[in-house]
Amino acid sequence: MLHHHFSVDVEEYFQVSAFESAVARADWDRMQPRAARYVIRILELLNESGARGTFFVLGWVAHRYPGLIREIAAAGHEIASHGWDHRRVNAQTPTQFRESVRRTRRELQDITGASVRGFRAPSYSITPGCEWALDALLEEGHTYDSSLFPVWRPDGYGYRGISPDPHWLCRPAGRLAEIPPTTLRRAGVSFPAAGGAYFRIFPYALVHAAFDDCERRDMPGTFYVHPWELDPTQPRLRVPWHAALRHYTGLHRTEPRLRRLLRDFRFTAIEDTVGRL
Repeated sequence: MLHHHFSVDVEEYFQVSAFESAVARADWDRMQPRAARYVIRILELLNESGARGTFFVLGWVAHRYPGLIREIAAAGHEIASHGWDHRRVNAQTPTQFRESVRRTRRELQDITGASVRGFRAPSYSITPGCEWALDALLEEGHTYDSSLFPVWRPDGYGYRGISPDPHWLCRPAGRLAEIPPTTLRRAGVSFPAAGGAYFRIFPYALVHAAFDDCERRDMPGTFYVHPWELDPTQPRLRVPWHAALRHYTGLHRTEPRLRRLLRDFRFTAIEDTVGRL
Protein backbone atom coordinates (compact mmCIF):
# COMPACT_ATOMS: atom_id res chain seq x y z
CA MET A 1 0.00 0.00 0.00
CA LEU A 2 1.19 3.49 -0.86
CA HIS A 3 2.52 5.61 2.00
CA HIS A 4 2.45 9.40 1.79
CA HIS A 5 4.79 11.76 3.67
CA PHE A 6 3.81 13.34 6.97
CA SER A 7 6.05 16.28 7.82
CA VAL A 8 6.25 18.81 10.64
CA ASP A 9 7.99 22.18 10.49
CA VAL A 10 9.20 22.56 14.08
CA GLU A 11 9.10 26.26 14.96
CA GLU A 12 7.48 28.56 17.51
CA TYR A 13 4.33 30.54 16.75
CA PHE A 14 6.25 33.83 16.83
CA GLN A 15 8.84 32.68 14.27
CA VAL A 16 6.63 32.54 11.18
CA SER A 17 7.76 34.72 8.29
CA ALA A 18 4.52 36.72 8.27
CA PHE A 19 5.28 37.96 11.81
CA GLU A 20 8.77 39.32 11.09
CA SER A 21 7.52 42.91 11.27
CA ALA A 22 5.97 42.31 14.70
CA VAL A 23 8.60 40.19 16.49
CA ALA A 24 12.31 40.89 16.03
CA ARG A 25 14.64 37.91 16.21
CA ALA A 26 16.45 39.68 19.03
CA ASP A 27 13.23 39.36 21.08
CA TRP A 28 12.65 35.65 20.50
CA ASP A 29 14.26 34.60 23.78
CA ARG A 30 11.78 36.81 25.65
CA MET A 31 8.73 35.20 24.07
CA GLN A 32 6.76 32.41 25.74
CA PRO A 33 7.83 29.03 24.24
CA ARG A 34 4.90 26.80 23.36
CA ALA A 35 6.01 24.47 20.55
CA ALA A 36 7.23 21.54 22.66
CA ARG A 37 3.85 20.56 24.07
CA TYR A 38 2.31 20.47 20.59
CA VAL A 39 5.21 18.53 19.13
CA ILE A 40 4.48 15.95 21.83
CA ARG A 41 0.81 15.98 20.85
CA ILE A 42 1.74 15.33 17.22
CA LEU A 43 3.96 12.45 18.34
CA GLU A 44 0.99 10.99 20.21
CA LEU A 45 -1.26 11.25 17.15
CA LEU A 46 1.36 9.59 14.94
CA ASN A 47 1.84 6.82 17.48
CA GLU A 48 -1.91 6.19 17.68
CA SER A 49 -2.11 5.77 13.90
CA GLY A 50 1.15 3.85 13.48
CA ALA A 51 2.52 6.58 11.21
CA ARG A 52 6.08 7.78 10.81
CA GLY A 53 7.03 11.35 9.93
CA THR A 54 9.80 13.80 9.07
CA PHE A 55 10.40 16.70 11.45
CA PHE A 56 12.08 19.70 9.82
CA VAL A 57 13.60 21.42 12.86
CA LEU A 58 14.84 24.97 13.22
CA GLY A 59 18.39 25.05 14.56
CA TRP A 60 17.32 27.78 16.99
CA VAL A 61 14.73 25.42 18.50
CA ALA A 62 17.07 22.43 18.58
CA HIS A 63 19.81 24.41 20.34
CA ARG A 64 17.43 25.37 23.15
CA TYR A 65 15.48 22.13 23.46
CA PRO A 66 17.79 19.24 22.54
CA GLY A 67 15.81 16.84 24.71
CA LEU A 68 12.73 17.42 22.54
CA ILE A 69 14.68 16.57 19.40
CA ARG A 70 16.01 13.39 20.99
CA GLU A 71 12.45 12.45 21.94
CA ILE A 72 11.30 12.85 18.32
CA ALA A 73 14.17 10.69 17.09
CA ALA A 74 13.64 8.09 19.83
CA ALA A 75 10.03 7.71 18.66
CA GLY A 76 11.37 6.57 15.28
CA HIS A 77 10.86 9.72 13.24
CA GLU A 78 13.26 11.39 10.82
CA ILE A 79 15.02 14.60 11.84
CA ALA A 80 15.69 17.06 9.02
CA SER A 81 16.72 20.72 8.73
CA HIS A 82 14.55 23.84 8.53
CA GLY A 83 17.51 26.23 8.65
CA TRP A 84 18.71 28.09 11.73
CA ASP A 85 16.43 31.06 12.33
CA HIS A 86 13.60 30.94 9.77
CA ARG A 87 15.11 33.49 7.41
CA ARG A 88 13.73 33.17 3.90
CA VAL A 89 16.32 31.80 1.49
CA ASN A 90 15.48 34.50 -1.06
CA ALA A 91 16.35 37.13 1.58
CA GLN A 92 19.84 35.69 2.28
CA THR A 93 23.13 35.84 0.48
CA PRO A 94 24.64 32.52 -0.63
CA THR A 95 27.20 32.83 2.17
CA GLN A 96 24.54 33.46 4.82
CA PHE A 97 22.48 30.53 3.58
CA ARG A 98 25.43 28.16 3.58
CA GLU A 99 26.33 29.16 7.14
CA SER A 100 22.74 28.56 8.28
CA VAL A 101 22.58 25.16 6.59
CA ARG A 102 25.95 24.05 7.94
CA ARG A 103 25.26 25.23 11.50
CA THR A 104 21.81 23.62 11.64
CA ARG A 105 22.92 20.28 10.24
CA ARG A 106 25.83 20.12 12.67
CA GLU A 107 23.55 20.97 15.62
CA LEU A 108 20.96 18.33 14.72
CA GLN A 109 23.56 15.63 14.10
CA ASP A 110 25.33 16.39 17.38
CA ILE A 111 22.01 16.02 19.23
CA THR A 112 20.77 12.84 17.55
CA GLY A 113 23.98 11.12 16.48
CA ALA A 114 22.36 10.46 13.08
CA SER A 115 22.98 11.89 9.64
CA VAL A 116 20.64 14.70 8.55
CA ARG A 117 19.73 14.28 4.90
CA GLY A 118 16.73 16.51 4.29
CA PHE A 119 16.08 20.25 4.14
CA ARG A 120 13.00 22.44 3.83
CA ALA A 121 13.31 26.18 3.33
CA PRO A 122 11.32 28.47 5.64
CA SER A 123 8.16 29.54 3.81
CA TYR A 124 9.18 27.42 0.80
CA SER A 125 11.47 30.29 -0.16
CA ILE A 126 13.74 28.63 -2.71
CA THR A 127 12.17 30.47 -5.61
CA PRO A 128 13.26 31.07 -9.23
CA GLY A 129 16.65 32.75 -9.14
CA CYS A 130 17.68 30.97 -5.92
CA GLU A 131 18.72 27.67 -7.49
CA TRP A 132 22.21 28.24 -6.10
CA ALA A 133 20.76 27.13 -2.76
CA LEU A 134 20.19 23.62 -4.14
CA ASP A 135 23.89 23.30 -4.94
CA ALA A 136 24.78 24.57 -1.46
CA LEU A 137 22.57 21.86 0.06
CA LEU A 138 24.38 19.15 -1.87
CA GLU A 139 27.79 20.55 -0.99
CA GLU A 140 26.83 20.67 2.70
CA GLY A 141 25.82 17.00 2.77
CA HIS A 142 22.07 16.99 2.09
CA THR A 143 20.60 14.46 -0.30
CA TYR A 144 17.05 15.78 -0.65
CA ASP A 145 15.09 19.02 -0.55
CA SER A 146 11.40 19.70 0.10
CA SER A 147 11.27 23.42 -0.68
CA LEU A 148 10.00 23.80 -4.25
CA PHE A 149 6.23 24.35 -4.11
CA PRO A 150 4.82 23.85 -7.64
CA VAL A 151 2.42 26.81 -7.42
CA TRP A 152 2.61 30.55 -7.89
CA ARG A 153 1.89 33.06 -5.13
CA PRO A 154 2.66 36.79 -5.16
CA ASP A 155 3.90 36.89 -1.56
CA GLY A 156 7.27 35.21 -1.75
CA TYR A 157 7.00 31.52 -2.55
CA GLY A 158 6.22 29.12 -5.31
CA TYR A 159 8.18 27.40 -8.08
CA ARG A 160 5.69 26.96 -10.88
CA GLY A 161 6.35 24.43 -13.61
CA ILE A 162 8.23 21.70 -11.75
CA SER A 163 6.92 18.16 -11.37
CA PRO A 164 4.41 17.81 -8.52
CA ASP A 165 5.80 14.37 -7.67
CA PRO A 166 9.12 13.28 -6.09
CA HIS A 167 11.88 13.54 -8.68
CA TRP A 168 15.59 14.08 -9.16
CA LEU A 169 17.15 17.47 -9.84
CA CYS A 170 20.40 17.41 -11.81
CA ARG A 171 22.56 20.25 -10.51
CA PRO A 172 26.18 21.28 -11.11
CA ALA A 173 26.94 19.95 -7.61
CA GLY A 174 25.25 16.58 -8.25
CA ARG A 175 21.84 14.95 -8.04
CA LEU A 176 19.37 16.15 -5.41
CA ALA A 177 16.02 14.49 -4.73
CA GLU A 178 13.15 17.00 -4.69
CA ILE A 179 10.03 16.19 -2.65
CA PRO A 180 7.44 18.90 -3.44
CA PRO A 181 4.47 19.68 -1.19
CA THR A 182 1.24 18.27 -2.57
CA THR A 183 -0.93 20.22 -4.98
CA LEU A 184 -4.33 19.55 -6.56
CA ARG A 185 -4.54 20.04 -10.32
CA ARG A 186 -7.91 21.21 -11.58
CA ALA A 187 -8.88 23.08 -14.78
CA GLY A 188 -5.22 23.53 -15.65
CA VAL A 189 -4.39 25.21 -12.32
CA SER A 190 -2.34 23.79 -9.43
CA PHE A 191 -3.88 24.54 -6.04
CA PRO A 192 -1.85 24.25 -2.80
CA ALA A 193 -3.23 21.28 -0.87
CA ALA A 194 -0.36 20.11 1.31
CA GLY A 195 -1.37 21.44 4.72
CA GLY A 196 -0.87 24.67 6.62
CA ALA A 197 -3.56 27.32 6.26
CA TYR A 198 -5.05 25.42 3.30
CA PHE A 199 -5.75 22.52 5.64
CA ARG A 200 -7.32 24.69 8.35
CA ILE A 201 -9.29 27.22 6.32
CA PHE A 202 -10.61 25.34 3.31
CA PRO A 203 -12.79 22.21 3.39
CA TYR A 204 -11.04 18.98 4.32
CA ALA A 205 -12.14 17.66 0.91
CA LEU A 206 -9.40 19.76 -0.76
CA VAL A 207 -6.54 17.85 0.87
CA HIS A 208 -8.37 14.53 0.64
CA ALA A 209 -8.89 14.98 -3.11
CA ALA A 210 -5.22 15.88 -3.59
CA PHE A 211 -4.01 12.72 -1.85
CA ASP A 212 -6.58 10.66 -3.73
CA ASP A 213 -5.07 12.01 -6.95
CA CYS A 214 -1.60 11.01 -5.73
CA GLU A 215 -2.82 7.49 -5.12
CA ARG A 216 -4.30 7.28 -8.61
CA ARG A 217 -0.84 8.16 -9.97
CA ASP A 218 0.78 5.76 -7.48
CA MET A 219 2.90 8.65 -6.21
CA PRO A 220 3.35 9.67 -2.57
CA GLY A 221 1.99 13.06 -1.57
CA THR A 222 3.63 15.32 1.02
CA PHE A 223 1.67 16.86 3.90
CA TYR A 224 2.96 19.44 6.39
CA VAL A 225 1.83 20.98 9.66
CA HIS A 226 3.33 23.29 12.31
CA PRO A 227 3.08 22.69 16.07
CA TRP A 228 1.44 26.11 16.59
CA GLU A 229 -1.42 25.03 14.32
CA LEU A 230 -2.64 22.75 17.13
CA ASP A 231 -2.57 25.64 19.63
CA PRO A 232 -5.81 27.67 19.49
CA THR A 233 -5.00 29.48 22.77
CA GLN A 234 -1.63 30.86 21.63
CA PRO A 235 -1.04 34.58 22.30
CA ARG A 236 -2.45 36.89 19.63
CA LEU A 237 0.14 39.23 18.17
CA ARG A 238 -0.57 42.61 16.60
CA VAL A 239 0.13 41.85 12.95
CA PRO A 240 -1.39 42.93 9.61
CA TRP A 241 -4.95 41.68 9.16
CA HIS A 242 -4.10 39.36 6.28
CA ALA A 243 -1.31 37.70 8.31
CA ALA A 244 -3.66 37.29 11.28
CA LEU A 245 -6.37 35.82 9.08
CA ARG A 246 -4.03 33.22 7.61
CA HIS A 247 -2.35 32.36 10.91
CA TYR A 248 -5.24 32.24 13.39
CA THR A 249 -8.18 31.00 11.31
CA GLY A 250 -9.20 27.40 11.93
CA LEU A 251 -6.69 26.52 14.65
CA HIS A 252 -9.41 24.61 16.52
CA ARG A 253 -9.93 22.43 13.43
CA THR A 254 -6.34 21.24 13.07
CA GLU A 255 -6.27 18.32 15.51
CA PRO A 256 -9.61 16.73 14.51
CA ARG A 257 -8.67 17.05 10.85
CA LEU A 258 -5.26 15.51 11.54
CA ARG A 259 -6.97 12.57 13.18
CA ARG A 260 -9.15 12.15 10.11
CA LEU A 261 -6.23 12.44 7.69
CA LEU A 262 -4.25 9.83 9.61
CA ARG A 263 -7.24 7.49 9.42
CA ASP A 264 -7.84 8.07 5.71
CA PHE A 265 -4.26 7.64 4.47
CA ARG A 266 -1.01 5.94 5.45
CA PHE A 267 2.08 8.03 6.16
CA THR A 268 5.82 7.56 6.49
CA ALA A 269 8.99 9.67 6.59
CA ILE A 270 10.36 11.31 3.46
CA GLU A 271 13.69 9.46 3.72
CA ASP A 272 11.85 6.19 3.02
CA THR A 273 10.80 7.44 -0.42
CA VAL A 274 14.19 9.00 -1.21
CA GLY A 275 15.81 5.63 -0.61
CA ARG A 276 13.58 4.13 -3.32
CA LEU A 277 13.70 6.91 -5.95
